[in-house]
Formats: sequence, C-alpha cells, structure tokens
Amino acid sequence: MEIGALTGHLDAAQVVLYVFWAFFAGLLFYLQRETRREGYPLESDVTGKPEDIADLFMPSPKTFNLADGRTVSVPDYKRETRPLNAEAFAPHPGAPIVPTGNPLLAGVGPGSWAERADHPDMTADGQVKIVPLRVAGDYFVADGEDDPRGKKVIGGDGQVGATVSEVWVDRSEVIIRYLEMTVSGADGATKTVLAPWGFCDTAGDVVDIPALYSHQFADVPAIKSPDQITLLEEEKIMAYFGAGELYAEWRRAEPLV
Repeated sequence: MEIGALTGHLDAAQVVLYVFWAFFAGLLFYLQRETRREGYPLESDVTGKPEDIADLFMPSPKTFNLADGRTVSVPDYKRETRPLNAEAFAPHPGAPIVPTGNPLLAGVGPGSWAERADHPDMTADGQVKIVPLRVAGDYFVADGEDDPRGKKVIGGDGQVGATVSEVWVDRSEVIIRYLEMTVSGADGATKTVLAPWGFCDTAGDVVDIPALYSHQFADVPAIKSPDQITLLEEEKIMAYFGAGELYAEWRRAEPLV
C-alpha cells in the first residue's frame, strides 16, 4: 500500500471527504429543522386548514430565558386567533392577499404586525426604555436642534391633521423615537396618538408625515398608558404608518405607468 493509505482502496483524503459530507448533511438537516422553530406556516394558504407537519423535520421545544425573568418555549404550535382581514387576490397557492375593511388597520401587507409582548421594553438597569420628555427629566432637546413641539402636522394631502405636543425618547439609544400628537376625532373630541420618528420630516416650520392623509391621524392605534408604550403597541403603530405608504389612497397601490 502507498503511504497514507488505510487499505488498498481507501486513503486518508477519502476518509476526510466522507466525514465532511456527513457533517454537511447533518448541518443541512439541523438548519432545516431550526427554520421551523418560529414562524413556520401551520396551515395551507389556500384552504386555511392545518397542514400535516412531519415530526422528523420539527425541532424539539427549546426554552429561552428572557432578561425580564420570563421564559419562552418554541416551537409551541400556537396559532394566532385574530381574524384575517384580507382575502386572496386569486385562487392559487402563493397568491397575494388584499386587505378588507380599513386597509390601514387590516394588519396585512406593509401594515402587518406580530403578536409581541404587551409590556414596555426596558433598559439594562430596569427603567422603561421609551418615555416622553415629561417623564425623562434628564433628557432634553439639545440647544441649536429643531424642537418639533408646537408644530402643526401636515399629511400627504397637504392638510393639517394634528399638532405635536411632546417628544418621546429612547433612554438606551438617546434618540427620539416618537412624536406625541394631538388630533381631533370624528366626534370632535381630541385624542393623543404617537407618530414614529422615522416617518416624520421636521426640517421646516411644520412636521410633514406623507405616509398618512390628515384625516387618518385620528385612527392611529392608541396606547394604554400616557407615559409608556408596550412592544405590542409599537408594532401596531408602526404597522399603521407602514400601511399608509401603500393604502392611504388607492393610487398608491396602482402601477406608476
């Protein structure tokens, strides 16, 4: 036998190659199972009925310890119970869905949101992370920076829809997260809603939010507490403004040409 050969027909290079193939096959199998740990579709997008999931490709539950002391085990095979406010555009697998009812609140497409925990995000030292400046007394708008408080809010239709009343800051990142706005509802009563900072243009004498039209600010999902916002509430608010980018008016969902 030649030097390095284990037998007359097998050498070290072949063994290494076979070990690599076995390792790579095991890695693919592992990754295929892990992709189904969270977010794997449990029902057919055509019939809406539960699909059979082979146990071979489903990972065993894994428990994660969260920073706030809670634990989460996934997969948990739970299905969302909220109704789907949409219908399939065509009767074939993979067909896009279109919202029904108020498209900004339908929770689909650019307005989709996840069932996050209904409690506020916290800082490393246990404080509520996102709060208004009236609560975060040691935070302020820096001298020389544009203070949006008191400015009128202009929607995508060029009309005034609200007035900025407060700024909400992220204590961890030390940046603005939301603008608190006062709007008038359909019944004439005023209400307070939040606008994500990323959708706001504060460069001029007014705050421009082209994602929504002026009359749509009144329907921004409300928050339970005047001085803090939960992760779930953040999801719904971001989804509402995201939906406005496509659904604020029917022309936005049509082709450009």
